[in-house]
Amino acid sequence: MIKAVFFDIDDTLYDTSGFAKRARKAALQAMIDAGLPLSQQEAYLLLRKIIKEKGSNYDKHFNILTKRVMGEEKPLLIALGMITYHNVKFALLRLFPDTMSTLIYLKKSNYQLGVISNGLTIKQWEKLIRLGLYHFFDEVVTSQEAGSEKPDLEIFQLALDRMGCQAEESIMVGNKFSEDILGATKAGMSAILVNSKLTEAEKEIIEKEGLKVTVVPDINHVKNIL
Repeated sequence: MIKAVFFDIDDTLYDTSGFAKRARKAALQAMIDAGLPLSQQEAYLLLRKIIKEKGSNYDKHFNILTKRVMGEEKPLLIALGMITYHNVKFALLRLFPDTMSTLIYLKKSNYQLGVISNGLTIKQWEKLIRLGLYHFFDEVVTSQEAGSEKPDLEIFQLALDRMGCQAEESIMVGNKFSEDILGATKAGMSAILVNSKLTEAEKEIIEKEGLKVTVVPDINHVKNIL
């Protein structure tokens, strides 16, 4: 019997498609308008290279960009980039249509609700607060806290321990097969894949290993399972 339901955040609870790219381009344009000597395309390609080098959770991409282009960090340009990026990003945050009703249904059905997310703790909480979802969740566990990322066992085990539930009583809802689904099932949980389609190779893994995985087109269908 399932008692606890864990969720991924990005592209599971809300739609991230294109918003990061739009926010980055807006930030770079603000920096260019204030004196960054690059075209927007040149700046965007360089920023992507820096993000690839440092990872998306690094918080000083614009610092590095100005230093590489201008030989030193430029506080005004960095601040303009950061503020514009965050303003545009959060203006574009949108829940999937049925996220709120699904969480309300699960809460009313007395499920414990949690989040398991790769990323910085403050950033994940910020998303949940801005989306108006933070009060639904009993526990929010991040890779920063766990010292490991999905699909590693450690982050799932920390979430189970903090929720005070057993793996066989828990289910993970996420959109990434390798991170959310494989990670959860290897931890002994069942899983629901949303907003994503299985490849033939992934179908073979599920069948071969006998994994407890359900695939649904969107989060609304979670209500039909639980």
